[in-house]
Amino acid sequence: MDPVATVLAREFPERRVAATARVPKGNHKRTAVATFADGGEVVVQTTTDAAALALEAALSRAVRERTSIPVPRVLASGALDGGGYVVAERAPGDELHERFVSLDSVAQRRVARSFGVGLGQLHEQFTFDGYGRLVGSARDGQRADGGEAAAGGAAFESGTATDREFDAAIDAASADDGDWEPWFSAYAREGIAALPPAFDGLRERLEDAVATASLPANPPARLYPWDFRPGNALVADGRVTAVLDWGQPMAAAPGLAVAKVEHLVADWYVEDGAPLRRAFRAGYESVRPLPAVPRAYRVAAVVRSAVDSAGEVTRPGYPERTGSAAVDFHRARLDALL
Repeated sequence: MDPVATVLAREFPERRVAATARVPKGNHKRTAVATFADGGEVVVQTTTDAAALALEAALSRAVRERTSIPVPRVLASGALDGGGYVVAERAPGDELHERFVSLDSVAQRRVARSFGVGLGQLHEQFTFDGYGRLVGSARDGQRADGGEAAAGGAAFESGTATDREFDAAIDAASADDGDWEPWFSAYAREGIAALPPAFDGLRERLEDAVATASLPANPPARLYPWDFRPGNALVADGRVTAVLDWGQPMAAAPGLAVAKVEHLVADWYVEDGAPLRRAFRAGYESVRPLPAVPRAYRVAAVVRSAVDSAGEVTRPGYPERTGSAAVDFHRARLDALL
């Protein structure tokens, strides 16, 4: 039986499904939109990595509760045939990735500011003891009004039921390293090594920028939301209505997350990103002081955004740049930093 149909039958036994439509995106999850006969809609995601999806569901619930970021409500999550699933409400709005360039300058700055506010709130609310990828442990999920969806060791101070769920979803927060400089260096060098041959002329200078960087000594570890960007958001009436993807979260120095999100908000879609950069920073500073952002963080942010998890060069802008135009975009950003 189709896994989406199985999930819907399990979670909504009394509702008749009128239609389901696959969403052709995502490297690690399969996504479908289900429409019920009564007109309601939900989004169903399935994956073979149950632990990762359980962690993402727990983080989504915690972000929704603890920040002003609009996150679709998770209705159910659980295990299925060795994998995992999440069911969430269908959020209103159009894909911001496609709409960003058509927004007027005021709306673009409003969107940029909202991403700054959101990242500042994430850094206020989610703190860790070290640096690295957060690792979840799969366990039977449950309905939205239930408690834990995963189990594991504690990661941060918690107070509410949602906090405890995310707390319990972490097996090993920041297990890679408790020392920032070697962790960051390895993270940046992995990104440089993943660049295709078209970037070979920059590789030595990129390595040197990382090797000679003057970094803060063991800065506080904050949530590093890997895909917190317009490409994973919806927009309506010039305002962000949903941020959709909370997969592969990490713990890192707050300045690294600032560098990456700022790049994806201010540089990705427009030629002159200065107004968007100012709006983003103003939004962040309305929540907490802007952290130190050394040049090496900005280099790493561009490098780690230039290639996707499948090793393909990413396609910035909309309409999306492809081929040599995409490579030229990333090279120009790196040249400006070097």
